[in-house]
Amino acid sequence: MSELVMADARNSSNPFWEKPLSELDRGQWEALCDGCGRCCLHKLEDEETGLLYPTNVACELLDRRNGMCIDYAHRKKRVADCVVLNRKSIGSLDWLPESCAYRLRSEGKPLPAWHYLISGSRETVHEARQSTRGWTVSEKDVEELEDHVVDRSL
Repeated sequence: MSELVMADARNSSNPFWEKPLSELDRGQWEALCDGCGRCCLHKLEDEETGLLYPTNVACELLDRRNGMCIDYAHRKKRVADCVVLNRKSIGSLDWLPESCAYRLRSEGKPLPAWHYLISGSRETVHEARQSTRGWTVSEKDVEELEDHVVDRSL
């Protein structure tokens, strides 16, 4: 997180992450991401029911150790079906993890204690086992997504 955002967080009686999403500037919006990487996991949709099933298969651009995209600026060019989270789309993305900071804040809920903006450490998302670290595989190593459905709630 940038020093400017951290200074804002320390010096404000109402930290930026408690504001409505519509009031966040671009830097604050980006800083809200907890680095879990779970939005970058492939999901399978049952064509008959519309139900989504999570897999442990990560996008090829996801650094599964730190939960961040390795080419964030160019991700849409490199991965055509990459979903870009923004203020308009956030309400329609019901597949986002229940712990996702964007989802929580759009629902008016507080960030969890393990979120780095609360804890001060980027490691707490991993320590709380909320990230992709340690249980996911790269799509480069997968032939059939169906073999990688996991019983792990989004």
